[in-house]
Amino acid sequence: MKLKVNFFKQLTAGILTGAVNGLFGGGGGMVAVPILKGMLGYEERQAHATAIFVIAPVCAASAVTYIINGYAALDVIIPAALGSVAGGMAGAYYLNKCPKTIINYIFIAVMLAAGIRMLF
Repeated sequence: MKLKVNFFKQLTAGILTGAVNGLFGGGGGMVAVPILKGMLGYEERQAHATAIFVIAPVCAASAVTYIINGYAALDVIIPAALGSVAGGMAGAYYLNKCPKTIINYIFIAVMLAAGIRMLF
């Protein structure tokens, strides 16, 4: 599915996603998916897959900044990175296998759980 989206909207989406990721040390994907779906008109699977691809360099840049400034827990980086890669591969595999509605409900549940967790 090819979409014609204007460059300004794409740039704005990238700035918002990067700002959230840099400010909170992650979570850019949580805003990237709704932005890709709502503002740019991508369908569910395409929005999730694109968000991951967009977030990868943002996470790398944020990680380097956090490490340089001494904010990263170095003893956690390698095991957490390995687990994240394994989880990312599993998630990408199941993205293609699950119905769109299930993906949407899981995404909503994760966002809701994160929001509730932040309150308490």
